[in-house]
Amino acid sequence: MNVLEWPSESPDLNPIEHLWRYLKIAVQRCSPSNLTELQRICREEWEKLPNYRCTKIVVSYPRRHKAVIAAKDASTMY
Repeated sequence: MNVLEWPSESPDLNPIEHLWRYLKIAVQRCSPSNLTELQRICREEWEKLPNYRCTKIVVSYPRRHKAVIAAKDASTMY
């Protein structure tokens, strides 16, 4: 097994970070006013996330890996 020498917390290689971004934008548009409303909106918006977003992230992984390796600890476009 090949292991990349890159921190596991790297947002470049952590797909959930990209999904959180979409969720955050969707929730901010709804402007929840309390915790209960925030929880409800988060659940609703998470369920609305289209499957193509996940697919797009998965398909981009070969490019992401190459970019991270090429960047050698610097930022990438991801």
